[in-house]
Amino acid sequence: MTPPGKVLVFHTAFIGDIVLTLPLIQVVHATFPEAAITVVTVPAGAGILANHPAIAESLVYDKRGRDRGMGGMLRLSRVLRDRKFDLAIVPHRSIRSALITYRAEIPLRIGFSASAGRFLFTHTVPYDPDAHEIDRNLSLLNPLGIGVSDPGLPTLYPSAQDVSTVNRMLVEARARGVDTGNLIAIAPGSVWNTKRWPADRFASLVQRLAGDGFSVAFVGGEEDRPLCDAIAAASGGSEVLNSAGDLTLLQSAELIRRCKVAVSNDSAPMHLAVATRVPVVAIFGATAPQFGFAPRGALDSVVETNGLSCRPCAIHGGNRCPVRTFDCMLRISPDDVLERIRGIVHQSRRG
Repeated sequence: MTPPGKVLVFHTAFIGDIVLTLPLIQVVHATFPEAAITVVTVPAGAGILANHPAIAESLVYDKRGRDRGMGGMLRLSRVLRDRKFDLAIVPHRSIRSALITYRAEIPLRIGFSASAGRFLFTHTVPYDPDAHEIDRNLSLLNPLGIGVSDPGLPTLYPSAQDVSTVNRMLVEARARGVDTGNLIAIAPGSVWNTKRWPADRFASLVQRLAGDGFSVAFVGGEEDRPLCDAIAAASGGSEVLNSAGDLTLLQSAELIRRCKVAVSNDSAPMHLAVATRVPVVAIFGATAPQFGFAPRGALDSVVETNGLSCRPCAIHGGNRCPVRTFDCMLRISPDDVLERIRGIVHQSRRG
């Protein structure tokens, strides 16, 4: 095929999904180095993709804000049509994503057969529910004759200013007694309640980590600040850095990069850690790694409760346990998680 000059990647899902699209983008860039790759994404997605050398431009589609409704769809379609893209790759499976790229009159449009708008694509690829999301996304390159044996991991690119911001935060934390050379990142939040390991378990873990000589850096958004404050208070320790709500996504990724291990629910910080090559202990409750969103680094570890007939109960989780036991999370103890952290630190030191 003639190498495309302008490539559009359209993905407006959650932050973790967008991070897991990066290997696809990185492979497209490596295959067509002269092509300009534009990514349409949500506002937070544009922030996490900033500075990436494979991406020429990110276009913000605020589908729940100023671009809501048919008017926003039509405006974006016109913008994309005027750009005259040669190729659109659409990992997002909504009919809205398919319709916008169709109305943009992009001649080659590739999406999943499971998309609600699959009839609007020129080529569809089977959606494999058993594959990892990185591999699923890369399968969208099959119609282009591009085979990938080793896609690598997603990579993020915090700016020099991001690095400087984190440096200042760590200097201030060190002055308060936080051991910034032995940090464990903890991300206790999630949009979905059933994805959250209970706060009292996180507090007990923080206490145990202090006994092992580690300090903790809490990571999350502004909405996670009260939860992180509560966990810090319940742990009774002062050697805690709570960055929730104080950093951008790329700055949070840079803070995670300074840590020995990241502990996260099945949520965006887990993927930020993978993209910064920091080993993850991922806690899965309502959801399951088999959905394709497990961390993929060499030392990454998943903690979950197997053998429950009710699990997994939803692909995204929910606001309450449908069987009212919450066994999937309550059966995971702080010692279970601490053991995984110790094992990763031991392996890292040996390496």
